[in-house]
Amino acid sequence: MKFYIHQLEGWPNFIWDSEEIVNLLSEARNLQGRLQGKMESLGFELRNEAVLDTLTLDVIKTSEIEGELLNHDQVRSSIARKLGMEIAGSVESDRNVDGIVEMMLDATQNCFEPLSKSRLFDWYASLFPTGRSGMYKIIVGNWRKDTTGPMQVVSGPMGKEKVHFEAPNSDFLEKEMTSFIHWFNQKDTIDLVLKASMAHLWFVTIHPFDNGNGRITRALTDMLLAQADKSNQRFYSMSAQIRIERKQYYEILEKTQKGDLNITNWIKWFLQCLINALNSTDEILVKVLFKGKFWQIHSKTILNERQKKLINKLLDGFDGKLTSSKWAKIAKCSKDTAIRDINDLIKKEILQKEEAGGRSTNYEITINTGS
Repeated sequence: MKFYIHQLEGWPNFIWDSEEIVNLLSEARNLQGRLQGKMESLGFELRNEAVLDTLTLDVIKTSEIEGELLNHDQVRSSIARKLGMEIAGSVESDRNVDGIVEMMLDATQNCFEPLSKSRLFDWYASLFPTGRSGMYKIIVGNWRKDTTGPMQVVSGPMGKEKVHFEAPNSDFLEKEMTSFIHWFNQKDTIDLVLKASMAHLWFVTIHPFDNGNGRITRALTDMLLAQADKSNQRFYSMSAQIRIERKQYYEILEKTQKGDLNITNWIKWFLQCLINALNSTDEILVKVLFKGKFWQIHSKTILNERQKKLINKLLDGFDGKLTSSKWAKIAKCSKDTAIRDINDLIKKEILQKEEAGGRSTNYEITINTGS
């Protein structure tokens, strides 16, 4: 019995109903164009700020989908360093953070360069800089070998596992990946957004590596979406939206992988997810514009380096509540100095006390500062 899509005769010759997807594809393409227009109207610095915010979100969320929580400041600092951008409060980053940043940047900044076997192996190695995934040794520079049995996606407690999917046998991987890479690089008539949806499904179904397949799949998706945008500057995050819709994502993926070669429903889900991602980027744009307006207003305000550092952290999206104790810890100063810094900013109407009371006093940016 043919149970999975990759076992069907004709794989991977996908088919779809163009009439069912045309409206969604048109909407996605329209939103892409409008977003590019918005961003091009921004100044150079604001556009770079938007790119930095988007890439930071993308890296954090693609890892979060796999259950790996990365430090926001490390990711942001790593991206800024590799893009040659100077940011306030830059911190050192771990090797695993630098690794996934390098992969995502190569996929998007070099989106027009051809995909190759060695490039994929480099991405795989960058995800596991120590050569290990937890307790297990990772063999880089090769496809998976299935030495402990078939590659399966499984859930449930031990003894009651449910197999959601089984990937192609490792004996077929060289042939499968040669076919995929050739198709990926081919200049054809398929709309690049549709091609991104197919590449996502195709690669994650092949599952060519022992680990990291999901993150590499999303990097390939970003690569084709960047080609579709005709720009290596990223202003929206598909990974962030997949993280929000993770339950629906796994449901439609499993249904498609157990279905036939008609992938219309998969494409419809992908396009709607992309539309949602494009719409949600307004939040990033609002934050970037607010930050730009803030520093424009306060270009002549006298501030010390500690104050600039903490203000930027608040403007970039501070994790939790800002207290005088946190200020002292982040700025590496005494609590008395922190309180003086904060009181000075309150007098200058840059900070205000949060209305919600509590055991500690919390501070926030004065909302009307950037209005």
